Amino acid sequence: MTKQDLVDRIANQTGLTKRQATNSLSAAIDGIKDALSQGDRVTLVGFGTFYVAERKARTGRNPRTQEKINIPARNVPNFRPGKDLKDLVG
Repeated sequence: MTKQDLVDRIANQTGLTKRQATNSLSAAIDGIKDALSQGDRVTLVGFGTFYVAERKARTGRNPRTQEKINIPARNVPNFRPGKDLKDLVG
C-alpha cells in the first residue's frame, strides 16, 4: 500500500476530499516525525508505538577490503506493534 492508496482510503471512509485527506495524513506523519526528533514516544492505542532507540557503536568490516571500520553510535526510529495489530497479522 502506498501513501496515495492510504489517502484514497481515508477519503472514501471519511467523506473528505483527496486534498483534505492528503493534508490530514501529512499532518499526522509530520507530528510523528516531530515527536520522534525530540526523543518522544508516539503511542497509537490498538496500533503500536513509535520510539527512538540508541544503536551502540560497533566495529564493522568493509566487505570489499576486509578492513575493520568503526561504526559510531546513533539514534534510530523503531516501531513496536500493539496487541491488536499483532493478533490481526499473526
